[in-house]
Amino acid sequence: MSEERPARPSDIARAALEAARAASASRPRPTRRRIAGPKRTWSGPRPGDDDPQPLARLVDNLVRTQDWTEHTKVGTVFGRWSALVGPDIAAHCAPQTLTEGELLVVAESTAWATQLRLLAPTILAKLHASVGGDVVTRLRVVGPTAPSWKKGPRSVRGRGPRDTYG
Repeated sequence: MSEERPARPSDIARAALEAARAASASRPRPTRRRIAGPKRTWSGPRPGDDDPQPLARLVDNLVRTQDWTEHTKVGTVFGRWSALVGPDIAAHCAPQTLTEGELLVVAESTAWATQLRLLAPTILAKLHASVGGDVVTRLRVVGPTAPSWKKGPRSVRGRGPRDTYG
């Protein structure tokens, strides 16, 4: 009488592994198939046009192909004003408009407007060096604007009815 011992978990696992190996060996081996499309050519050690590109390079190519260089230079003047003229000057003035090469800068006080008029050649030199010489050709500095007495579509030239003060 032979006693059969109960199957151990390792024996069950070994039998399952042998069955899987036998099934795998009976299947045909897959062959390498070429994916339809153009044949890939390698660009060598340098990145090619179809390789991932840095975002800055892609944006520069887009700006160049769309001819947005002038618009980006104008945007640089307004967007990087503090970095272009320095934080001390930028804290007391702001660029308002840029038309036909003339940059209108509004100062926070008349004293700063006078100081900026004296610094205009230096500021223009910084702008020429950073942005380019053809973007900003003149700098016009104005002080803060006072409130207007003119109200409504009809007004009188001069001081009008308020000339009887005092």
